[in-house]
Amino acid sequence: MAMFRSLVASAQQRQPPAGPGAGGESGLEAQYSCPICLEVYHRPVAVGGCGHTFCGECLQPCLQVPSPLCPLCRMPFDPKKVDKASNVEKQLSSYKAPCRGCSKKVTLAKMRSHTSSCVKIQEQMASCPKFVPVVPTSQPIPCNIPNRSTFVCPYCGARNLDQQELVKHCMENHRSDPNRVVCPICSAMPWGDPSYKSANFLQHLLHRHKFSYDTFVDYNIDEEAAFQAALTLSLSEN
Repeated sequence: MAMFRSLVASAQQRQPPAGPGAGGESGLEAQYSCPICLEVYHRPVAVGGCGHTFCGECLQPCLQVPSPLCPLCRMPFDPKKVDKASNVEKQLSSYKAPCRGCSKKVTLAKMRSHTSSCVKIQEQMASCPKFVPVVPTSQPIPCNIPNRSTFVCPYCGARNLDQQELVKHCMENHRSDPNRVVCPICSAMPWGDPSYKSANFLQHLLHRHKFSYDTFVDYNIDEEAAFQAALTLSLSEN
């Protein structure tokens, strides 16, 4: 296991690119994307030791445990040695990349806000087919657990919306609603805080809920068991 993690760490080591020439404009957004949310960095921070960079908000759950591990390479790190990635923030303000929807060139620092309001991206999301697992998931039939398949709109109370329908409903009907609301998807999760209100709920939906949790997450096993299961499945498929 230690050897496997060492190989993963060395293979996935991510260093900030030298500039636009490192991968071209088309690759800049990917080069400056958080490994957790897969979006352009927002308030990036660097983990001491391994040096991997993440959005500050994305790394927060890792900082709440006694002995955190880097989400990318699984190396232990001191939560007191997580620093603001100032050099990455400067590069985000310097480099431009085309929007994957309308192709307009936008600085990476403004890419998140642009994509959250880009009409082309919203049209693409609305036309995406609903995901159906190729094989059955490991999840048992729900029994005495919160409903994690359909949700209630936190703005108007519309019910029985699955994840994609909730995103579409809120984008079409509540784009201008300034109220802070609790994310019904997060609050249904075992780790969710039912009292936490998102400062920008629509942007939160677009950036944090791109897949259905119950397709990928087994709520009944711990992190190490999930890692072992993923590794076993990967080896069996190769």
